[in-house]
Amino acid sequence: MSNPDQRVAVITGASQGIGAGLVDAYRERGHAVVATSRGIAPSQDPDVLAVRGDIADPATAERVISAGLERFGRIDTLVNNAGVFLSKPFHAYTQADYEMVTGINMSGFFRISQLAVEQMLRQGRGHIVQITTSLVDHASSATPAVLASLTKGGLQSATKALAIEYAGRGIRSNAVALGIIRTPMHSPESYGALGDLHPIGRVGEIQDVVDAVLYLDGAPFVTGEILHVDGGQSAGH
Repeated sequence: MSNPDQRVAVITGASQGIGAGLVDAYRERGHAVVATSRGIAPSQDPDVLAVRGDIADPATAERVISAGLERFGRIDTLVNNAGVFLSKPFHAYTQADYEMVTGINMSGFFRISQLAVEQMLRQGRGHIVQITTSLVDHASSATPAVLASLTKGGLQSATKALAIEYAGRGIRSNAVALGIIRTPMHSPESYGALGDLHPIGRVGEIQDVVDAVLYLDGAPFVTGEILHVDGGQSAGH
């Protein structure tokens, strides 16, 4: 049975890396969590509801939110963490590349955010966080990433638009723009070279991202913010 006073976070891309770190962090704060990804395993924790599915499919969003409401009765925070990064020269991207990246990064944000906002409006409060990339603000010739800029840049614009649209109705919207983070996406032998891409001289850690998301979640006067967690990348070189 749900606890009506327990806050609930929905986290996409939750099976590993940053997403798994966010699940653990929200549970440590006492939140119930609805965790989704294509390969997520069932949880033995009664306050973690794992919903398997491809977030690019709107039907997955429908299942995640409806299952979360059935189990816990509310949605307080949505973290749109699911994403894919594909670095290629612009002319080398294929139609399949385009559909994959836009499907996960943009379609994966759209429907689940709509459904979360609908519930947050009923509650009179809520918070949405997008995970994006600092390459949106600071393109690099060493990392051609037009599809990342197209999709994650779109999410940053949507973050601000949502913040303004719902500012008077108790819903906040923010984003965390990342540099390179130590996750299973990168091989350990690459961390040295990747760290050199950041002015601070190292790659980021999952905890750096978790701390940023939790800060935004606990900052009621902050909305429409793009918080860079990128070792100084977006500031310059």
